[in-house]
Amino acid sequence: MKFAIDVREACREKRTGKGQWVYGFVSELLRRGHEVLLFTDSALPSEWEEHSPRKSVLPSGLRWHRRAVASLRKRSDYDLYISPTSYIVPFLARSSVPFVPVVHDLIAFRHEPHERKATMIERLTLQRTLKYAKHICAVSESTKSDLLERFRFLDPKDITVIYAGPMVAEPLFNQPDHRTILCAATLCPRKNQFRLIQAYSRLPQNMRDQYRLLLVGSRGWKNRKILDAAERTPGVEWRGFVSPEEYNALLSTCDILALPSLYEGFGMQVLDALQRGIPVLTSSRGSLPEVTGECAVLVDPESTEAIAEGLQRLLKSRDLQANLRLSGPSQAAHFSWKRTVDYFLAAVKQLQ
Repeated sequence: MKFAIDVREACREKRTGKGQWVYGFVSELLRRGHEVLLFTDSALPSEWEEHSPRKSVLPSGLRWHRRAVASLRKRSDYDLYISPTSYIVPFLARSSVPFVPVVHDLIAFRHEPHERKATMIERLTLQRTLKYAKHICAVSESTKSDLLERFRFLDPKDITVIYAGPMVAEPLFNQPDHRTILCAATLCPRKNQFRLIQAYSRLPQNMRDQYRLLLVGSRGWKNRKILDAAERTPGVEWRGFVSPEEYNALLSTCDILALPSLYEGFGMQVLDALQRGIPVLTSSRGSLPEVTGECAVLVDPESTEAIAEGLQRLLKSRDLQANLRLSGPSQAAHFSWKRTVDYFLAAVKQLQ
């Protein structure tokens, strides 16, 4: 089967989690030699060019979607269009283009804060996309459950969970520097950095003297409150966007990864941390318990006190740290891009 894929988010200089998902998924397809047609609005990653994939580069902006639909309607060199980050092309195409969307989360339909423009677009486009889809892929059982609860016309057999994989296949095991609590996420209310900063400020003085809270990630939306809290709280540093190389370097030396998100569709940073044996503090909501299993400290993300208590437990208990460092990599081994692509190919094979 020949695939056409929207890869714009994987081609960004500053990839978000969805962009990293597309990058890992497409890289595995290319590695296996699958025929793919890559729709983009900018240059492809250089490592993809080594596989000489077919590509269609269209002008960015609103026109991109209409031109992509027009191109897909005319072309006969693909069997299925994969829409991994946006529902606009499927929404416009309806039944004229055979497509499979990848649904990461339903944050646009929930009460947790989300960027207004993205919320409006997803609320407008997702339902029609689901109705016309040849099949639907979700990145977690949590997201599949959310879909079935929200869109009652869907049948469970319409949705295949394909998960995600880590950023690096075989990273070096973590060697903690005994001074860093790391939070890697876009700066926005949903990622909950504000409560994390408040929780850090409640740690005993001796812990705050030893451990800094390092926030990395691009500015998202409604982030002024988070930035102000970071600036006025001793021991907290916001470094902004970091390159993949710097991100991996931070993962190799931090003591804890803290990601108490209000809601996640998967949680790729958590997987990256587990894989390296990093003790993780994360939320008891959404997909995160599914990703971590019994290998993390789970907390109520809306309770600053619970987050502070979880941090203190992790920082004080050497036994807990040791157990999580041992169990994390085994849990992470359940997830890989090979497994994700295997699940995807098995699902779409039924469409032939």
